[in-house]
Amino acid sequence: MFGRSTRRPPLFTSARGMRFAALLLTTAAGCGPLEGGAPEEQATSDVVRVENGLTQVTGFGTNPGNLLMYRHVPASVPASAPLVVVLHGCTQTAAAMENTGWTAAANVYKFYVVYAQQPSSNNSTSCFNWFEPGDIARGSGEALSIKQMVDAMRSAYSIDPARVFIAGFSGGGYMVPAMLATYPDVFSAGAINAGGPYKCATSMTAAFSCMSPGVDKTPAAWGDLVRGAYSGYTGARPRVSIWHGTSDFTVKNSNATEAMEQWTNVHGIDQTPDFTETVAGFPHKEYRDSAGTALVETYDLTGMGHGVAIDPQYSFPGTSTVCGATGSFLSDVNICAVYYQAKFFGLTGGGGGGSGDTTPPTVNVTAPANGATVSGTVTLTASASDAVGVTRVEFYVDGSLAGSDSAAPYELAWNSASVANGTHALSARAYDAAGNSATDADTSVTVSNSGGTGTPVTVSFTSVTAEDGYIKANADGSLPAMGTLMGLALGRGTDGKYNRSFLSFDTSGLPDGATITRAYLTVGYSSGSGDPWASPAGNTLVIDVKTGTFNAAATETADWGAAADASAVASIPKFTLGTANSADFSGAGRVAINKTGKTQLRLGFTQNQAATAYLFIQDGANAKLTVVYTP
Repeated sequence: MFGRSTRRPPLFTSARGMRFAALLLTTAAGCGPLEGGAPEEQATSDVVRVENGLTQVTGFGTNPGNLLMYRHVPASVPASAPLVVVLHGCTQTAAAMENTGWTAAANVYKFYVVYAQQPSSNNSTSCFNWFEPGDIARGSGEALSIKQMVDAMRSAYSIDPARVFIAGFSGGGYMVPAMLATYPDVFSAGAINAGGPYKCATSMTAAFSCMSPGVDKTPAAWGDLVRGAYSGYTGARPRVSIWHGTSDFTVKNSNATEAMEQWTNVHGIDQTPDFTETVAGFPHKEYRDSAGTALVETYDLTGMGHGVAIDPQYSFPGTSTVCGATGSFLSDVNICAVYYQAKFFGLTGGGGGGSGDTTPPTVNVTAPANGATVSGTVTLTASASDAVGVTRVEFYVDGSLAGSDSAAPYELAWNSASVANGTHALSARAYDAAGNSATDADTSVTVSNSGGTGTPVTVSFTSVTAEDGYIKANADGSLPAMGTLMGLALGRGTDGKYNRSFLSFDTSGLPDGATITRAYLTVGYSSGSGDPWASPAGNTLVIDVKTGTFNAAATETADWGAAADASAVASIPKFTLGTANSADFSGAGRVAINKTGKTQLRLGFTQNQAATAYLFIQDGANAKLTVVYTP
């Protein structure tokens, strides 16, 4: 235990520590053990500003972590209302986190908010000490101080103990899983913004490695860390919402994947998303239990850096109250993270205060009729209603999600040629605004398609991460500078040669007799150094296709020049953010796609760059091969 009356001196007082601090200060602030100077005069003025909008609470417990507590109490809060605890990032204050939108959301949906604040006397740049063992253990340090804030609110107000939540950004984002792990009996759910898994680091030095390039553990190993935080606990575990910018170079977005693996394992579910959609242009995935409840969700904020996603032009539904305001580490990317996190917590239901609605909606598949024989493209329809409001209806074929509709009339065009002839089960699941769901699964149809219906089928494959990789054109296969941190490398290396990247896809699910009419690759930007497209003039990034893989074993150095089954089948235009689609594959490229096994793509520039320059692309779920075929 660290006694706060004689708190340890500020971090990085050694020469080595100051070098680390200087390095981090040249990149970005907001998360790590030391993120940049924050003069004491600024901290004092922030406290005054906080007190103008929030109420400071003192004497809220023994407060072993020596934290500050501020609260916001909206007007007309009902009895048994929820509570949300909000944690800021390094160099920030409680007032700064108000601009994310939590106070505004509390005024609309009628719940209490506590803003914890780290004084600079604890950490020279006001970071929560998410990497200190004494501060992330049950019953001690900052973790206990935050829990005591919840206790103080429950003593002073009528708060539903089953609806206490926590959200944090960056350093606070790393502290959120610490609270969920150590106090699962207190918090029902949490939101991690640009943070990572619990016990990713337990020292200052390890914290830097955790932030970038990240720490890789198995889901079970991550889960064991959570289970060990409160040994013997057998109750329900908190649900988790994870938000991360794909271009975050302060906290590498691999942290989001590791956090997803940790909490899905804690909940005893797998790491394959059960529902995928696009929200405001960003990929959203849900990991559900057998009852269809989303226990973990992720938002990949394509192209966003280190920050909390806000949308100051967005008003909470049915109100004129806007979400967030611009400021440091607040990224206006046209999506209100606070609204969707409040929705995940169940706070946005009718009646305000996350009214405690537990009544599921009604739903019924209305077409096609049970027992019908169908062929070609079929319109699946369902009726759904709810006192609070239906947010979406999902359609399933044989238990697999076929698509969803968020507005009545709820319908989906389904290509029946995508399944084999015979009997298939159809079902629909409706969700209301409070997160309740109901399923209708009493419809079956007989699919009867003659061979070669001519109806196009579109399927997408994500790359096999274990087989993805890049090869530097060195005789020893050595890696390019920063390559392990940034993704798969393309461009000229420091040795004057250029790299090729490999993406592997399992395309065996394509019907053997299918005719592929179109194919293209989607890749996501991770980082860049220089401009590999710039010179020589006319340099182009192209794709080669191998039926199977370039090497039966692991990718090796010689593969950069190995023969492909189809070369330069499509080009990828220059891009510096987000994702990019290649041109459609040539006929030879389509023919080379393997219908019975793996298909591997090799990406490389047609000419060596005139100077060292890299493009780093993402692999795994962020690389997608889309194929259109006719059965």
